[in-house]
Amino acid sequence: MAKDKVKKPLTKKQRRRRRRRVLLVIEFIALIILSLLVYMYSKFGKIDFNDLGDVKKNNLDEKTQELLRGYTTIALFGVDSRDMDTYKNAQSDSIIVCVIDNKNKEIRLMSVFRDTFMDVDGEGTYRKCNYAYARGGPKQSVEMLNRNLDLDIQEYVTVNWKAVADAIDAIGGVEVDVTEAEAAALVDPEYFVQKNTEDFVGRKGGRVRAGHQTLNGVQAVAYCRIRHGAGDDYARAERQRIVLSQMISKAKGAGVGKLNKLIDAIFPEVSTSLSMSQVIGLATNVADYKIGETAGFPFEKQSTKLGVAGSVVVPCTMRSNVIEAYKFLYKKEDYEPSETVDLISRKIVNKTGFTEIKSNSN
Repeated sequence: MAKDKVKKPLTKKQRRRRRRRVLLVIEFIALIILSLLVYMYSKFGKIDFNDLGDVKKNNLDEKTQELLRGYTTIALFGVDSRDMDTYKNAQSDSIIVCVIDNKNKEIRLMSVFRDTFMDVDGEGTYRKCNYAYARGGPKQSVEMLNRNLDLDIQEYVTVNWKAVADAIDAIGGVEVDVTEAEAAALVDPEYFVQKNTEDFVGRKGGRVRAGHQTLNGVQAVAYCRIRHGAGDDYARAERQRIVLSQMISKAKGAGVGKLNKLIDAIFPEVSTSLSMSQVIGLATNVADYKIGETAGFPFEKQSTKLGVAGSVVVPCTMRSNVIEAYKFLYKKEDYEPSETVDLISRKIVNKTGFTEIKSNSN
């Protein structure tokens, strides 16, 4: 029977050589990690991070607060702005409440019609809801949503229309079923994206025809911004949700190259209160989430003209619409609105004369 070979102890020189190899491996791994961190920072560092500080919300009962802890609720704003410097007081062209169901891995989107008559500052000023962003930036607009809808939103994301066009081009366009009325309104897509501004000089949208179409960035932005001839503001908000849902779906299936183009295109034109770690976390997990239903708020509504407020969309009533919003966003069937919402609801009834008027215009 062969005897086991006795291992000779390593010499001092051999031990030094082995330690050097181990250190080289560790250094190599550390270098890769550092390179990834630098790369990620170079991408996320392009975002305008803006801490909102203490964001006000209504006095919600413990049961409601416990319900909301199971969701991530973020306000999304699309502004008609040319550069980051004017983001804080730009006109909010699009307002969307984005709810991420953390348990069921689902994203639900609810457009808030920009002409919705609301308490915009908590001081008795009732105007179109997009007035809040123009007067007090994202913080006032987030607090307006919390106050009128009994929400607990602490974070926001704002982009301009150029960012949307750039992002759509980066993912190869979005697929949309264009109606005859919409096609007629899109004879000149450049008109809708203000072709005389530096943002879109030399970028042609091209004629959009009816039917199932793949729209490029300029065409899709024009589609989102149709104001006349193809439905009212409700249809406009629905088109925006369609395009946003398409963008999320395409981004989920995109390869590394397209995602890199998407990041480079959109991040320099994003303002958000989310921290870098929150953005990374959301970006990492987005592939696990599905896009659920979309809706428009208010669900029951009437349109009218009200003095300095102009043409507005009236929730009929705010109380009953908030109950419907909780059903849609959080699957809560028996929500009881706060005293703040009850008070706002009564004031809107007094100012407009509209109560529980059922409408089929959704």
